[in-house]
Amino acid sequence: MTYCLGILVKEGLVLAADSRTNAGVDYISSYRKLFDFSKPGDRVLLLCTSGNLSITQAVVHQLGQDIKHDREPNLHSLHSLYDVARYLGEQIRTLQEADRAWLAQDKIDFKCSFLLGGQVQGEVPELFLIYSQGNCIKATPETPFLQIGETKYGKPILDRTLGFDMPLDAVAKCALLSIDSTMRSNLSVGPPIHMTMYQTNSFEIRHQAQFQAGDPYLVKMRKHWEVALREASNSMPDISWNQGDTLSPLGIPDLGNS
Repeated sequence: MTYCLGILVKEGLVLAADSRTNAGVDYISSYRKLFDFSKPGDRVLLLCTSGNLSITQAVVHQLGQDIKHDREPNLHSLHSLYDVARYLGEQIRTLQEADRAWLAQDKIDFKCSFLLGGQVQGEVPELFLIYSQGNCIKATPETPFLQIGETKYGKPILDRTLGFDMPLDAVAKCALLSIDSTMRSNLSVGPPIHMTMYQTNSFEIRHQAQFQAGDPYLVKMRKHWEVALREASNSMPDISWNQGDTLSPLGIPDLGNS
């Protein structure tokens, strides 16, 4: 399993991904899952991958080969990020279909999903989630984040803190906390963590980070967050017990003396 997320705000984008892949407790390894296919000055294209590793690697390889050999269409020739998302969906379907019979024969799950974030000249920044079937959805100001992989542990902090007008630096910290919270609760998600931040209309990547296990900033952030949560929990007003309707000790409503 893995965990990747993308966040779209007014100032730009943040994409982040862990690197852990496991095929059971005896085979745990690390593979990069955040990729940069940008063409500086013209477009920024960032991909995160989740799911069947052989399929996602094949898709990423094919995308690179199409660019290298100037095949049409390719990531650098399409005119909008939506067109890129549809092209990516077609590649997913094609490569899944090529291996489907053999994978299904051994009951191997061949599903995968991708996050695509970036900006093409003449367009606004966008963020898409491309499903295993090749269809896609887009992030909006009302729902500014998308996740793939092991999503449930890192979602609450995103739901409670993110807003479309948040500064990019604050968004990056929120993304890192989301991944760290997931690592804390699920051993199938782990470092190194790769994170990229993109500023609207810059058309180049200027901010990238990688966090290994035990990274000083990651450790400091984790401790700071745990202390802040503990203090917030302890400072909450006490519960007002025994007010309103009550239950008997057996959990049966008190019917009085009738």
